[in-house]
Amino acid sequence: MLLYGHHDSGHAYKVRLLLLIAELPHQYEWVDINLPRHARTEAFQNASAFGEVPVLVDEGRSWCQSNAILIHLAQKIQRFCGEPQEWSRLMEWLFWEPNRINFSVPNLRFAYRYVPQPPEVLAYLAARAQADLKTLDAHLSQQPFLLSSGFTIADISCASYLFWAEEARLNLTPYSHLRRWLHDIQKQPGWLPAYEALSRPAKS
Repeated sequence: MLLYGHHDSGHAYKVRLLLLIAELPHQYEWVDINLPRHARTEAFQNASAFGEVPVLVDEGRSWCQSNAILIHLAQKIQRFCGEPQEWSRLMEWLFWEPNRINFSVPNLRFAYRYVPQPPEVLAYLAARAQADLKTLDAHLSQQPFLLSSGFTIADISCASYLFWAEEARLNLTPYSHLRRWLHDIQKQPGWLPAYEALSRPAKS
């Protein structure tokens, strides 16, 4: 397996984490997403249907979109996908995540790190993020992970950008259950911080 990613992509981080935690043999190739799409490597362009990271090449087939890749891998290895009766609940979290927590948090982070936004835009994104943090914290007050059976790809998906909460200027202090959950994910064997998991090549 070959994963294409970038150290600023929380979506690539999701996939890399699952590969590491599941101890799946794979190669990781860093993609310079600051280059125009037509200037990226031919191999990456051929693999990426949307010109974006992450892309996973597995047995000659390319898989795009992070949650689709997580589902593919979890089904392939029959791990981290919960109990059969939880499948619909797992899908709910995987569909909730892109429009909620991983809409507001990455855009806040991007605004503070790269492209400043008007105060009203920042306020809108911050309000959405706070609402999502409250949703997660309330759910996690009832059980250790998002599904009752334990740690799954739903946790990986919803947590990915929250490991960059400080860069998005989000204070997690009020959310004790969420912070405990993130700590428990960090204790999974094979877990690495994002910048280490998605490191770029050293400059020669």
